[in-house]
Amino acid sequence: MNSISRASLPSTFLSKASALEIIFVTWALICLPALSTPGLLDDADSIHAEAAREMLLNHNWVTLYVNGIRYLEKSPLMYWCVAVGYKLFGVGEWQTRLPLALSVLGLGLSAWIFGRRFLSAEAGFYAAVILITAPGIFVYTRFLIPDAIVAMWLTLSLYFFLVAYDQEKPERWACWGFAVMVALNVLTKSLIGLAFPGMIVFVFLLLVGNFKKLLAMRPLSSTLVFLIVAAPWHILAAIRSPAQPSGPEKGFLWFYFVNEQVLRYLNKRIPRDYDKVPLLLFWALVLAWLIPWFVFLSPSFEEIPRKVRRWRDGLSARAEANLFFGVWAGVIMLFFSFSTRQEYYSLPALPALALLLGGWMQRERESEMGSRERRAGKTASLVLLTIGLLGFAAAMSVLAMTHPFPPGTDIGSVLAPHPGQYALSLGHMEDLTIEAFGLFRTPLRLVGFALLIGTGLNWIFRRRGAPFKGNLALTGMMIVVLFCVHQGFVIFSPEVTSKNIALKIQKEYKPGDTIVINGKYEFGSTLNYYTGIELHVLNGRDGNLWYGSFFPGAPDIFEDNQSFTRLWQGQGRVFLFTEDYLKDQALQAVEPKTVYVFARQGGKVVLTNHPV
Repeated sequence: MNSISRASLPSTFLSKASALEIIFVTWALICLPALSTPGLLDDADSIHAEAAREMLLNHNWVTLYVNGIRYLEKSPLMYWCVAVGYKLFGVGEWQTRLPLALSVLGLGLSAWIFGRRFLSAEAGFYAAVILITAPGIFVYTRFLIPDAIVAMWLTLSLYFFLVAYDQEKPERWACWGFAVMVALNVLTKSLIGLAFPGMIVFVFLLLVGNFKKLLAMRPLSSTLVFLIVAAPWHILAAIRSPAQPSGPEKGFLWFYFVNEQVLRYLNKRIPRDYDKVPLLLFWALVLAWLIPWFVFLSPSFEEIPRKVRRWRDGLSARAEANLFFGVWAGVIMLFFSFSTRQEYYSLPALPALALLLGGWMQRERESEMGSRERRAGKTASLVLLTIGLLGFAAAMSVLAMTHPFPPGTDIGSVLAPHPGQYALSLGHMEDLTIEAFGLFRTPLRLVGFALLIGTGLNWIFRRRGAPFKGNLALTGMMIVVLFCVHQGFVIFSPEVTSKNIALKIQKEYKPGDTIVINGKYEFGSTLNYYTGIELHVLNGRDGNLWYGSFFPGAPDIFEDNQSFTRLWQGQGRVFLFTEDYLKDQALQAVEPKTVYVFARQGGKVVLTNHPV
């Protein structure tokens, strides 16, 4: 690949300023309205936010703490970003979500830069818009997990690699840029940040038969740059959390690298408090994460050169880039096909697919009427129109089968709990019933009409030979759809957040009172975040706080049935937070006449030992 061959690729379909304006406006319309609502969720969302809050509270930027206990399983970079936001703007929901919102913009711009250099300006523009409007990216930035940030660092690291690979004598800035991006990804999600670019680069070089190129990429100085960025935190964290003779037999390094990385991959992590998505569903969800753009994947895959002889004999600039994107997506999907996996583990593959899609969309627009690309675009748009019509019909059917609920209806009263699915990130979605959709009538109606109009306009524009306008119609459709997804999320939130309950407890709490969660801490972690009060845990030591609870100085917060009964019978007020269907299990040794309902919402109830 060379700069001369690439000079003929850029398209003048939009000016650089206009492309950036559309990218920024699309991002702002999707991400900014979703910053402040709903309240933070129980489990990962508020646990990770609490870790950032306690980072500031403890003035400790090395060892993470949650509820006063060491939280040693996560890399620190995301928490640093949130804590900085708290320091600058105060503690709150939008401050918590701001780093993820910015990472979505960063991911889009990274794909735009990648596409401009290795495909065309138009391809980069499409890739950015696809990622910003992708449901998978939007859904998994609704709570505080680092996977969108991981995708951004991975995109940038692979960009620097391909730049260096393209240069006859790789320049220092490209090689070191690759090293820095990989290091930042390691600080974001540990070994994944190193494994993904390492495997992708290895497979790509294997296919093109050019391992010698690695020797020219300044391996010694690049390794040193990587270590300068990535190593200091790991060294300090290991020093501050060593193995304990009377506690954990192995220290931070074993727990963080072996237990949380290797054993998790092999499905042998301790404690085993997670589940995995079935393999076929994991692959199918990639299509869902790229709605509506997935209909163009089939012709996009044809952009990847398939003849092995061509890989070794030399490829054009564009073909080599497309081969690289195919390797990128394939390596990530295959990697997780043999491991434990959640629904969102495929997100780092989306930038590669978006770049393939963007490149094909550019070729479609530049091709002549009646060409193979134009015919493929029309066929895909017809498929999408069919999906849009079915979506509209389904939305209208559900509206016909449901009725509006009075304002203030507790969503927990119309859901069907499936606790066996809650170890998956979207497990609570299985609680929805047809009746419950009566609470979602407005966003459901808007989604139905958006699908009908957006897919219809796309089909009309592509039939008239204007695929660019068709893509803009789909972009506008996704802005409306994702706005409705957010509104639906807000309506559903009482099932997955306990913010209102936490604020009610905070209002009544007095020194000497005790808040107890029935089960694992993560079931009610929002109480910790919103009250700022240390929580006790009943029969739930095997969750996120298990390992850190054995270190010296850990607070004595874990209760069994006997100690909880003594606490309940004491003089201080006890607030017991529990899933409604589990309350009898927690109160089996408690006199029923001493139990009073303090609050109830979203299938959760707070009981107290003093009259309300």
